[in-house]
Amino acid sequence: FHIGQAYSKNSDSITVEFTEVSGATSYILRAESKTGDFFKESTVSSSPGTMVELQPYTDYVLSVMSVNSGGRSQPSYPTEARTVVMAPNLNTSSPTNGTILVTWDPVKDAVLYTLVIIREGSSTRLKLNTTDTAVTFDDLEPGTTYCIKGTAWDSEGRTGDDVTACQITRPQSPDVTHVQVTPGRALGIAVFWSQVRGANLYLVWTSNGQNCSTENNYCYINPADCGQNHSVYVIAYNDAGPSSPSQPDHCLSLTDPCPPENIWVEEPRAGNCSVMWDGVPLVEYYMAFIKRDDGMETFCNTSVTTCPFSCMCGYTYLTTVFPYNQAGSSPYGHVRNYTTIPCCPQDVMIKLVSTETLEIMWTPVKGAELYETTAAQTKDVIHCNDTAPVCALSDLSCNTAYSVTVTPCSDLRGCNHTCKPQTHETAPCTPEILNMTQTNSSTYRIFITTPNTPDTNYTITATGRYDRQICQSMNSSCVLTQLPCGSVYEVTAVATTAVGKSLPGFSKTLETGPCCPMSVNVTQVTQAMTNVTWSPSTGARSFITSLTSPRGYAKCHTLDTHCLMGCITCGTNYSVNLEAISSTGQKSECKYRGFSSSACCPTGVKLYRRTNNTLRVYWRSLGPQIYNHTVELYGTGANYTCMAAAGSMYCDIQEETCGDVYTVVAAPVEKYGSKVTFCQPRTYSVPCPGSNAGMGTYHLILKTTMLTR
Repeated sequence: FHIGQAYSKNSDSITVEFTEVSGATSYILRAESKTGDFFKESTVSSSPGTMVELQPYTDYVLSVMSVNSGGRSQPSYPTEARTVVMAPNLNTSSPTNGTILVTWDPVKDAVLYTLVIIREGSSTRLKLNTTDTAVTFDDLEPGTTYCIKGTAWDSEGRTGDDVTACQITRPQSPDVTHVQVTPGRALGIAVFWSQVRGANLYLVWTSNGQNCSTENNYCYINPADCGQNHSVYVIAYNDAGPSSPSQPDHCLSLTDPCPPENIWVEEPRAGNCSVMWDGVPLVEYYMAFIKRDDGMETFCNTSVTTCPFSCMCGYTYLTTVFPYNQAGSSPYGHVRNYTTIPCCPQDVMIKLVSTETLEIMWTPVKGAELYETTAAQTKDVIHCNDTAPVCALSDLSCNTAYSVTVTPCSDLRGCNHTCKPQTHETAPCTPEILNMTQTNSSTYRIFITTPNTPDTNYTITATGRYDRQICQSMNSSCVLTQLPCGSVYEVTAVATTAVGKSLPGFSKTLETGPCCPMSVNVTQVTQAMTNVTWSPSTGARSFITSLTSPRGYAKCHTLDTHCLMGCITCGTNYSVNLEAISSTGQKSECKYRGFSSSACCPTGVKLYRRTNNTLRVYWRSLGPQIYNHTVELYGTGANYTCMAAAGSMYCDIQEETCGDVYTVVAAPVEKYGSKVTFCQPRTYSVPCPGSNAGMGTYHLILKTTMLTR
């Protein structure tokens, strides 16, 4: 079999016609480039077959092989063929509503281009050959779609691929049919026009830059400027772009005056307000309306740009100004709000709720959304910033007058800083106890700090288990009297002024001295020793007892209610003192009636036998010889007593029997006839004259020479 012919209709393919052979089930087309850098095979079922995916305007060597179950045949005798050139890439646009511009990039190996244009819905065609890469078709219909087919030719006169591009021309300029002003408070312009072919959007604009867009044949421009002349234009749009603007038409003269843009209220003095505004052209006079938020309304007619009115604190005023001329008033007016400053509270009440906290209360005032509470003494720090008409100023300094100001505030006008302050004083500062001194057995002076103003009164309270004692003072000390001994009191100090009392200061414990025993008894046990006893004492734990005289003193320290004391001198007057001491060291000095020690016992007692069977007792007296003496002799056979007058130092006794042993006691007799009972006895053996019997049995023995003297 052999290849009949090979030709190219597209730039990327070659069609091969060949004779078919019997027994073949398919055929293989083979394409090779003449340069050897391309090789491709493609299976086809019959003739003709097309080899695709080739390069434009390129030479290829083509051959065919038949295929059956036994394999493929030998290639046919080859033939050569060249692909055609590519189609130009057309770019279209419509510069005007009657022209279409077609441009393309040069096609490689092309020497001529053919363009064919046809209007949509028409069979009329226009063919154009050119070697250029741009063509303009003119005299076209506006708003109409045209399709352009483009083909390139090679140097062999073969046409390449073809391509078709469709382009709509721009729409014709619309004709404005009617323009009118729309009624209402907001001015507007209604524009009507005739629709044009091919337009899918219309844009209407005025000479002052306002516009509207629509797909319909009418459009509204809102708002329109008052008192101005406008030229109105309409432009039609489609995919190709805009049409030329319509011819200017319908010059409008809106002579209604415009409302003033800038309106404000000034309040040079509280209660005197003026609404003011910027002047506008074409005005003969103005009407200003002022309406208060409670419904009250006023107005003024003026040719100037100001209108005075009376205003009250805490209200909002709505102001509107309408200009007038021969055509009427402005269709609308701007409304401006003006809010006066909130009113000052008139019934501010300040109450001391604790020593350093002030509670401030007031009735809500009109126009206030928030209240700021300050005190000048705290550097005007805002203590409360709240909507509630109550505030507590805490952690203040004691005994200080605070000037409190309640300032009402609003979001619109801020705060009213003209409100007068109210003054209130905090409670006095707490006094502290510095010292407590005892001035006598039941009186104590309390020393305190005085941290407040001079007119402050201080109260000292001593609270005991069974009673309470109070003293008051305006200086730094106070005397508590009639405090019973042996008691414990808790002492506190409180300051008082006209506004109230301070907190009590830290308490201190006051312990009065222990009570002195009601009675003290001094009993002489021996000539040099006494036993002192006393009654129990409230509040005392230990005692120091002392007996004092110019000739010496005796002292003892004990926990008991009695004490045995030595070092006593006979015949001496002693002062008796007792010091009661509590468990904490509190002391009470107690003095009692003096004590006189007993007369001194005689010393050097001797016993003499006299010639007339009498015995003489002889002694020596210590101290002043002002006491009588009694002498007692106790024998086994008889007892004898004699008295000696003051100043005498012996006493004679008539002996009845001799040879006896005597116990001799010589003692002074005191003022009231009482005998000193603790003088020591002496024992003597008295033998009969001329006898020495028994002389060695006693520790005190009188010599014979002494007895016979």
